[in-house]
Amino acid sequence: MSHHPNDSDILEQRKADHLALCGEGSVESKEAKTLLGDVRLLHVSLPELSVDEIEMSTTFAGKKLQAPLMITGMTGGTPRAHEINHILASVAESQGLAFGVGSQRAMLRDRSVAPTFQVRDVAPTAVICGNIGAIQAAECSNQELNDIIGIIDADILCVHLNPAQELIQANGDRDFRGALNAIQRMCSELSVPIMVKETGCGLGLQTLSLLKNAGVTHVDVSGVGGTTWVGVETLRSFGITHDIGQVLWDWGIPTAASILYAKRFDFQIVGSGGIRSGLDMARAIALGAKIVGAALPFLRAAMIGGSRRVEMLVNRYIETLRAVMLLTGSKTLGDLQKTSRVIGPELQNWANVTI
Repeated sequence: MSHHPNDSDILEQRKADHLALCGEGSVESKEAKTLLGDVRLLHVSLPELSVDEIEMSTTFAGKKLQAPLMITGMTGGTPRAHEINHILASVAESQGLAFGVGSQRAMLRDRSVAPTFQVRDVAPTAVICGNIGAIQAAECSNQELNDIIGIIDADILCVHLNPAQELIQANGDRDFRGALNAIQRMCSELSVPIMVKETGCGLGLQTLSLLKNAGVTHVDVSGVGGTTWVGVETLRSFGITHDIGQVLWDWGIPTAASILYAKRFDFQIVGSGGIRSGLDMARAIALGAKIVGAALPFLRAAMIGGSRRVEMLVNRYIETLRAVMLLTGSKTLGDLQKTSRVIGPELQNWANVTI
């Protein structure tokens, strides 16, 4: 692949900007909501359960997780990113969670940044998710893709879709053809399963239908209501792209709606996008998510207080989920998926959509 000489410098600066903005900036949705608040779970006053017998373990990408949580991919490619990935991955290992790295695009251009994505030294048994953009994947050979999987010893490869982010990004992609073919090829020819993930705009029925037909088994919905990468790029942009970004700041499909859509196609679903508590986790699982993902709160915890702060936050999420499981009479995650729920009017409107 031919690149401009300063491509990796631009990429490294972008990664550094992204980290700084996510650490400090207002990068979440303004008006748009995840609509997980439109999911009310029915209280059970006679659960006939002990807190100690609640079982949160599940399997994902062929490995056992102690809790249905993934610290989803955000960073890599810079020394600070290396440090943060190690903090997050070590907590994922100790708590039995899944962990995802940020986009490995930088590795394709400059192998010297590979160590910033390598976390097996601190997470020998955790589920590790690699990460590449669909448009970059289309330009890669199977060998290059197997390399980025092998170099970090990933269990599953996330292929991210981010057309909205790219449109606002200076020098971002403007041609999105070929992504679907690349995904289809990867599903049939790569060494690990493929999980297609959005990046904060959610997955709709049309996209999910195409992915299902392409052979995809896992999706990470990454819906509206959490970090907006349109917003992150808007904060970095000028002129007309800045103006377009301001208008499209909240663009996309709410997390709760995206999970309902993905469930129609029987995917293994990671419910992510604005998951800010164990109650959000429970709501996402009740809608059909197999596990739940969050990024920004864990990134900020790592940046502020290292692994201890991340462990405290993980604990808060998981203990809140445990409480909700008890209060819905759910001994297992399977029970929670079947628990009674009331869907509010706004989410119901989204749920009524058909292709």
